[in-house]
Amino acid sequence: MVNSFRIDNSTLRATYRKFVIMDKQRCGWVPLNKPFYVKYHDEEWGVPIREDRLMFEFLILETFQAGLSWEIVLKKRDNFRKAFDDFDMETISEYDEQKILELQINKEIIRNKLKIRAAVNNAQKCLELVDQHGSFSNYLWNFVKGHPIVNRWKRIDEIPAKSSLSDKISVNMKKLGFKFFGSTVCYAHLQAVGMVNDHTINCFRYKELT
Repeated sequence: MVNSFRIDNSTLRATYRKFVIMDKQRCGWVPLNKPFYVKYHDEEWGVPIREDRLMFEFLILETFQAGLSWEIVLKKRDNFRKAFDDFDMETISEYDEQKILELQINKEIIRNKLKIRAAVNNAQKCLELVDQHGSFSNYLWNFVKGHPIVNRWKRIDEIPAKSSLSDKISVNMKKLGFKFFGSTVCYAHLQAVGMVNDHTINCFRYKELT
């Protein structure tokens, strides 16, 4: 009789996660029925990043996301980490044709030949910026004088796909030789790495990051 009322730990954890998810107000674009996406929004999106490895990771992920959904990239993120040597830019900058071919046939990632080659190219360009600015992060943060831009959007339909800032940065980076980094991709990057706070003002993360 006692066993019929027993709730296993996995059920309790699932119930707790659901309570926590539903108990907070979030940006309207967050699919609450997808815990991995909620976790990304709650713990990473919009958090200022000043460490090169993670900054470069988002650069590569945003590059592969171009033309696709961010959900696809998030689901394959761990696979990308394994395939791309934990996003070590020095290692990636030295990828040879054999390694590029291995990536092209790797079913666990997004197998786009041009984007794979762009990742290698962009790693090389990032290293050049490290030599010039001390870090890739320094180069990017200099565009906002070291401080995040805090917007005050009430609704997600107010948030732009790009801005004059992303136009400026993407043009500059294209001149430096970066690939697959147009203004729209650039703006998504700025949002992800916290250079722009685009959480809507009713989202619990807005105040935490302001």
